[in-house]
Amino acid sequence: MTTPLATQAPARPDTERTTWHVPAMLALALGGFGIGTTEFVTMGLLPNISRAMDVSEPTAGHAVSAYALGVVIGAPVIAALCARVSRKKLLVALMAAFTLGNAATVLAPTFHTLVAARFVSGLPHGAYFGVASLAAATLAPAGQRAKAVAAVMLGLSAANVVGVPSATWLGQHLGWRDAYVVVAVIGLATVIALVRYVPELTGITMTNPVTELGALRRPQVLLTLLVGAIGFGGMFAVYTYITTTLTGVAGMSAGLVPIVLMLFGLGMVTGNIVGGVLADRGVDRAIYAAMIGMAVILAAFVAAAHNPYTAAIGAFLVGATGASLAPGLQTRLMDVAHEAQTLAAALNHAALNIANAAGAWLGGAVIAAGLGYTAPAMVGAGLAVVGVVLFAITVAVARRDARLVAAAALIA
Repeated sequence: MTTPLATQAPARPDTERTTWHVPAMLALALGGFGIGTTEFVTMGLLPNISRAMDVSEPTAGHAVSAYALGVVIGAPVIAALCARVSRKKLLVALMAAFTLGNAATVLAPTFHTLVAARFVSGLPHGAYFGVASLAAATLAPAGQRAKAVAAVMLGLSAANVVGVPSATWLGQHLGWRDAYVVVAVIGLATVIALVRYVPELTGITMTNPVTELGALRRPQVLLTLLVGAIGFGGMFAVYTYITTTLTGVAGMSAGLVPIVLMLFGLGMVTGNIVGGVLADRGVDRAIYAAMIGMAVILAAFVAAAHNPYTAAIGAFLVGATGASLAPGLQTRLMDVAHEAQTLAAALNHAALNIANAAGAWLGGAVIAAGLGYTAPAMVGAGLAVVGVVLFAITVAVARRDARLVAAAALIA
């Protein structure tokens, strides 16, 4: 799973722009559309993959976890090791690797090779969004960097509303592999568009691996990442198995599942907007509100999942509350990361995909234990509650450190 990023401002723009570099923005957003589609479409096609590969659905969920683990490993490693690489070349290389990973998914002959292909597909995910956001900030008119980042993230939002439901429908009717054919084509189109329309990004401040890795020495960075890695897992615990929940528990026909996935995507778009507004008014309060809301909605989904209408509404609200957490977490992470902005952006994706992997695994575990397809929602509610507790500790530590710094200043 993926979120809007606050990004490192470039030290200087290449030129003092007064207009938007629209072709480049569209190229960057197209990559986000492809990444968002591939990240979530697996969840909607788990029953199809399970039958085709002759494995249980909880076992098929390992494909979701493999992608998430690819993001977790690839995001910080690529961000740190490629700190001095040309940003345009890095963007093209990342999307080429993404395309090859999805092509390998299409051709995977066994379930184990499928899992490996999903892992490879996830490796470029976090680094792409971090670098694409920096690129957009460089290409934006003066004073409009935040809007530029939002423009890039529009591709990710569109994927949850259009790309995922469409690819899910295609996979259900023509075969699950065809969904990834579409994603690979989008990836190839993005590579071509990046080469053609994105200029050399000489205005981005280049750092080095040591500077970027410095973020890992900051306790508040690590604590904030832990909050996201645990608290965000509840949404994925439910979404990973949403197809069978809707058809087997709510009694919904398979043909209506893409519509509910679209509602889930609309919920995510809504949640991102609301979460951003709340975070501007108070980051800590926004995080508390999002996680408490997520805990309540996930607990309510246990009952709501037994009716097709309430299940659809519940899916929207699960997406909305989950996505509303992301802007606050990202803003806080960027505030406490200081100079290591690129790695911080990538680490945010790593943390949220740890949540993706953990949520999918825990959801599969309770299903495999015979607790039914509503059990993941209760597990998710528990994860959200743990996230609230962890965030309370994080805030308390930050306040303690602030008091110690203030006291030291007075003594000095």
